[in-house]
Amino acid sequence: MNRLFALLFALLLLPADAFAAAAAVPAGASGCVACHGEIRLDAAHDLACTTCHAGQGGEQEQQAAHAGLIARPAHPDSMDRACGSCHREQVERAKGAGHFTLANKVNAVRAHFGASMRLAGATAIPVADPASSPQALADDLLRRRCLRCHVYTPGDYYSAVSHGTGCAACHLAFANGKLQAHTFTRPADNRCLSCHYGNYVGSDYHGRSEHDYHWEYRTPYAPTGYGPRPYGIEYRDLAPDIHQQRGLVCIDCHQDIGHSAKPSVRCASCHDWRPGQPAPPLQSLKADGGRLVLTSRADGRVHPVPPLQHPAHREYGRTVACQVCHAQWASNDSTTHLLLTHTEDFDAWEELTVQGSSEVESLLSHNLYSEDPERPAAMRDGLTGELRPGVWLQGFTQRRFEQLLIRRDTDGVIRVFRPILDLRLSLVDGDDNPLVDNQTGADNGLRPYTPHTTGPAGLFFRDRFQHLLER
Repeated sequence: MNRLFALLFALLLLPADAFAAAAAVPAGASGCVACHGEIRLDAAHDLACTTCHAGQGGEQEQQAAHAGLIARPAHPDSMDRACGSCHREQVERAKGAGHFTLANKVNAVRAHFGASMRLAGATAIPVADPASSPQALADDLLRRRCLRCHVYTPGDYYSAVSHGTGCAACHLAFANGKLQAHTFTRPADNRCLSCHYGNYVGSDYHGRSEHDYHWEYRTPYAPTGYGPRPYGIEYRDLAPDIHQQRGLVCIDCHQDIGHSAKPSVRCASCHDWRPGQPAPPLQSLKADGGRLVLTSRADGRVHPVPPLQHPAHREYGRTVACQVCHAQWASNDSTTHLLLTHTEDFDAWEELTVQGSSEVESLLSHNLYSEDPERPAAMRDGLTGELRPGVWLQGFTQRRFEQLLIRRDTDGVIRVFRPILDLRLSLVDGDDNPLVDNQTGADNGLRPYTPHTTGPAGLFFRDRFQHLLER
């Protein structure tokens, strides 16, 4: 009787969708669908589960059925077998794309702190344990604090930034840390934003600028506390890019970015087109009589592409980058302070528990507020998952978006700059002794940046750059 009561009580605690999932299993089903009958595949991938996930499809017991199972077949370690068996060309091209290697970003940070050898990609970053030199600190920073978006990881554990690994990072829909469907699609903007958030191009494009981490600078205030933080921290709603306002999505311009090492298009590729010229190399563009039109890959809407007409384009087009005049705003986070601490005393960080990293936030919140035993001061490697001593804490001198930083680049072109590498690295041991204090890089950290906040140039556009023109 007690067993029956316990069974009934357990059934009452099950969520309603558990019964729906069970009901979806066909009567008499065997193999994988006996337990996973709710899974639905798109027509192009209507394959046996074992084709991608391996395992033993004919077994009835879970342990036997899962022998040799590949839980994440699209992961870079497995995609050759799972995805590459049908999509060999795409997989091979993806391996060399910037989204997979992150070579440009990784090498820019390493060179800033003294590295002379260029790495092929993120997986080649050396593991320094313990990290003490500026170069070793930069390498540890990259592996444990920065690489939370890489295709080797499932993203951070905030609701809007969790994603699949490898090919699934872009082509399968995730939400709240869970796979939503086995339907492979073109990447929607929410897939792009699962990595390109946090005051970079994705946030720019949708008009979002993060608040500071300190709890006094975060809004909106509410009687029940702060609202949801799908991207890790609250953000301001600013003017979105005019292309986003018109309904264009990321892949309307960046069509093959996941499988290519080069940018697919520039502003002038479309807007400087003239009748009689071939259409730019984008699948969604075509010449229609005397005009160029773009058919959105999201909803099929047709958008006429406005040509350059203002005489300023002829006067400054070769010497001034487009966004110098057309960017409406740009995030400028300066200076970024990064501390690797081995101490377990986090009292001074009580007002900065929100760090833009779910792992760090969880550790700080637990050790500051929980009555359970404290967790060790340790973080996982973003590529291997290995837990190593030390926690990377982050803060900013200031976070601003009002003023564009306009400078002349090394090639003579006037561009928008941003303090991307304005970093300060510090190291504290377990006894709270500073071993490295405010280590700077090779220069001021300003680098060219393309704000995805396009809008009308305005009447006084020359005021942004005329002081840089040659007399």
